[in-house]
Amino acid sequence: MTGPDALVLTGPPALTPLLARGALLSPFKRPRCDAELPRTRLVLPDLRVDLARLAAYERVCGFPVGEDALPVTYPHVLGFPLAMRLMSARDFPLPLLGLVHTSFTVTRHARMPASAAYELSVHVEGLVPHRRGTEATVVTEVRGDGDVVWESRSTYLARHRTDRPTAVRREPEAHKPLPSVAEWRLAGDVGRRYGAASGDRNPIHLHPLTARLFGFPRAIAHGMWTVARCLAAHGVTECCHLHAEFRAPVLLPGTVTYAAQDGRFELRGREDRIHVTGDVYPV
Repeated sequence: MTGPDALVLTGPPALTPLLARGALLSPFKRPRCDAELPRTRLVLPDLRVDLARLAAYERVCGFPVGEDALPVTYPHVLGFPLAMRLMSARDFPLPLLGLVHTSFTVTRHARMPASAAYELSVHVEGLVPHRRGTEATVVTEVRGDGDVVWESRSTYLARHRTDRPTAVRREPEAHKPLPSVAEWRLAGDVGRRYGAASGDRNPIHLHPLTARLFGFPRAIAHGMWTVARCLAAHGVTECCHLHAEFRAPVLLPGTVTYAAQDGRFELRGREDRIHVTGDVYPV
């Protein structure tokens, strides 16, 4: 775990300075899929969960509060500051401004008590061409007692012009809507509440005025909040695999429909516009 490319941290980085640094460096970056990647693996040993922040996260996402078990999406919150340190660095080839979280894949191998100590590591796995630009894959691993208990892959898209043959648009797959389960009316402060619980205070999620600076008519919900809210309603087993894709932003305030069948779930908006789609199953 602590090989030649590992950088061991004494604590999680502060997110706000990383967001500022990434924003300042973004105009100077020219994304391309054959760029050099940072080889650093950030490692945070002996990580302890802040139970008050965990409870706030559980409340805003709809998970049961106070159980001695981490929600399946919570390790992403723990690893996000490390991912941001990598993606806001000078040697990360994609601009942080405008970077879009496009997918999230997780395998949880064991129950994760909230009271336990963990080792967290994050690294960038690679760049791939996308029909709209270039995608980076960020890998997060959580170890307990030396074994990997949770691992994820998140893809982030930097949009730019591309003429590569591999970027040709594919015909979309036929989509059959899942049965509706519930309608959720989302308050305008969901982004601020999730930001306070997770530490992710990106301006596009906090207020209509700051969201308009980035081209959104209103604040938008965090993609990871939408997935967590769906999984809180869906339920997951202790050992599970899940994959989610972020299709379109959810404007706040707003009304969405949660739909699910068997191991599949989705979040729909007006005219059945898909915001999030995913599947989860036991392993």
